[in-house]
Amino acid sequence: MNCEGVPICTLSVKSCPYMQLIELFTNLYQIKPKFFVRVPGRVNLIGEHIDYCGYSVCPMALDQDVLLAVSIDTDKMLHLHNTDPKFENYVCSIDNIEINIKEKVPHWYQYYLCGVKGILDILPNDVNLTGMKVVVSGNVPQSAGLSSSSALVSAAALATAHSHKLSISKEKMANLCADCERYIGTQGGGMDQAIAFLANEGCAKHIEFNPLRSTDVTLPGRATFVIAHSLISMNKAATADFNCRVIECRLAAQILAFKQGVDWTKIKRLSELQQALSLNLSQMISLVESTLHEQLYTIDEIVTELGTSFQALEATSLTPNTKQIKTFKLRQRALHVFNEALRVKTFIEVCSRDNAEGDGFNDQVLPTLGRLMSESHESLKELYECSHPQLDRLVELSKNYTFGTRLTGAGWGGCTVSLLSPENVEKYMDFLKENYYKELGIVEGFSSILFATAPRGGACIYV
Repeated sequence: MNCEGVPICTLSVKSCPYMQLIELFTNLYQIKPKFFVRVPGRVNLIGEHIDYCGYSVCPMALDQDVLLAVSIDTDKMLHLHNTDPKFENYVCSIDNIEINIKEKVPHWYQYYLCGVKGILDILPNDVNLTGMKVVVSGNVPQSAGLSSSSALVSAAALATAHSHKLSISKEKMANLCADCERYIGTQGGGMDQAIAFLANEGCAKHIEFNPLRSTDVTLPGRATFVIAHSLISMNKAATADFNCRVIECRLAAQILAFKQGVDWTKIKRLSELQQALSLNLSQMISLVESTLHEQLYTIDEIVTELGTSFQALEATSLTPNTKQIKTFKLRQRALHVFNEALRVKTFIEVCSRDNAEGDGFNDQVLPTLGRLMSESHESLKELYECSHPQLDRLVELSKNYTFGTRLTGAGWGGCTVSLLSPENVEKYMDFLKENYYKELGIVEGFSSILFATAPRGGACIYV
């Protein structure tokens, strides 16, 4: 382990991706890289859109990852080169990191700058800043809900921390990287960064927040997961949809707090409200059903309900890219969050019980986990309204082959994750190739859009 708590491994010179990176790096910069950073993508098995409400999730790290080759320079310049030719090179001074989002879709290098800036902002004043030459590679599908952008931010932060010999724990690094994404306007919750740094080979993770802590989850022995890309891309920093859901949950928590006699100005998350009221999840669901109405809440109604002014609400509850939104759905969003949190709790309990029994497999374990995943998708579709017709089609096509299928990631496109038995994997993937992808004109190149996966390890530095 190094001072950051992230494993340092000796690189095998026969490792093909790294050999290609070394050759490209050397040709580009006329020097060899000093070290490499690997940060995996992730798939969330269950617990969608609840991490930013303070509730726990159950993701696992993927084989797919972001790779960096890095050298350290004294010129205090940051040189970025992406192996994907559609992404432009970028150079700036390490002393002057600026992230000015002017276009609707951020540039790729602005995600990298988020990670750099996050580390530079916490470095002691007496640390001499050093420049870096970087080549960025990776095979996490972009805008697919598999955490490609968060993996890039986390890799940039880790490379910058290692270059400056910063001592910081993996937990603190994960929290810092979650905060880094706010530089680019995303109000996320920390799941992606937590699994990126805390993942262990062979296990999913139960990740809890405030404070951040993680527990290994041993999945049933016959549990196999298949990822299928809908081929609909969604960049959550490019629209207000994602941040709108964050604010709807916040406003729901604040109105519920006000009506229960709790100081609403001190409540930001639904989990904080639950803690203040000392209620369980089922009781919170009942409270939402009896308190919040199904119709849209207007901003004027919310101001009236809270007995405040628009200016005060804006300062307390809204974000720059949600101030223009005039109507909100509160009951539906809160019901999804509390029910989804309950599903995560049940999912973890079922896995723990299966592991404790010691026989490795129970006839009802996989169907139970699959049912929870299917219920999760239905809730995301109907209550949270973050699915997409193509995601729903994948879910429908999967019913005869899987125990359960759900969207994974932010939604509005991206991927589904399915739970199935090993013997059905090949049949299921062939069925999707013929009945989903062929209709979209895709007949080859499936390795990055349709694949089986198992839990992998977290971030690592190679030397």
